[in-house]
Amino acid sequence: MRGLLAKRLLFHLAAAFTSAFAIASTFKFIVGDSRKRAYADFCKKYDAMKAFEAMRDAGVFESVKPKK
Repeated sequence: MRGLLAKRLLFHLAAAFTSAFAIASTFKFIVGDSRKRAYADFCKKYDAMKAFEAMRDAGVFESVKPKK
C-alpha cells in the first residue's frame, strides 16, 4: 500500500494532460481551421459598397437618404 497514492496520481496526471492535449488539438484542427477559412472567404468576397448601398436602401442610416 506504500506509494499507492503517488503511483495513481502520476498515472492520472499523465492521462489528464494527454487527453487535454488531444482534445485541444482536435478542436483546433476541426473548428479553428474551418473558422479561419470561413473568415478568409468572407473577406475575399465582401463588397463594402454593395453592403453600404443595401443598408442605405433599407433606411439604416440617419445621415444618408435612401435612393428611390
